[in-house]
Amino acid sequence: MQADTDLETALLGSVLADRSCGDCTLCCTVLKVDAPDLKKAAGTPCRHLGSGGCSIHAVRPQICRTWFCVWRRVGSLPDEARPDRSGLLVSLNFVREPQNCLEGVSIVVRSLLGSKAIENGMAARVLDSVCDQLVPVWFSDGSKKMLMHPENEVAEHVIAGTLAPAHLRAEVAAWREQYGHFMPEDRGTIR
Repeated sequence: MQADTDLETALLGSVLADRSCGDCTLCCTVLKVDAPDLKKAAGTPCRHLGSGGCSIHAVRPQICRTWFCVWRRVGSLPDEARPDRSGLLVSLNFVREPQNCLEGVSIVVRSLLGSKAIENGMAARVLDSVCDQLVPVWFSDGSKKMLMHPENEVAEHVIAGTLAPAHLRAEVAAWREQYGHFMPEDRGTIR
């Protein structure tokens, strides 16, 4: 778990001192938790979640002490992007068995049930804030998950391991360098 926390800080920055969860407890319901001291299915409220928040906050599990949504770490996200205000939960995800190399470590922007974030432009503002570095970004509206960053042409070459056109080679090489270890063993990569 500590390695994940360190990676989160390296990719997203430290937790911002001027942002707190406040009344937001969406992570306690939306996310799947598979830690030694807490197991919870996605979309299911944590058994410790009460009407006033976490009922065991002072002695909560380590995963709850060290995990923070992207809104708590990325200052370019507006205050209105806090999950309970925006209807978007943005997190850094770690997938043990990714379907492709851009799923192993990525930012996922989840549009929550009933969210108006697409219609009111908040989803676009959030995506603009997180699609600016060498971290894959996925958007999920609950029914499907779409890769938003890198662009499709770059992603296709990164995932397939194919030779990129000259104008994309440096960018594709950078993504492969960062995420190539998530590629299946049986596929050689061409830069």
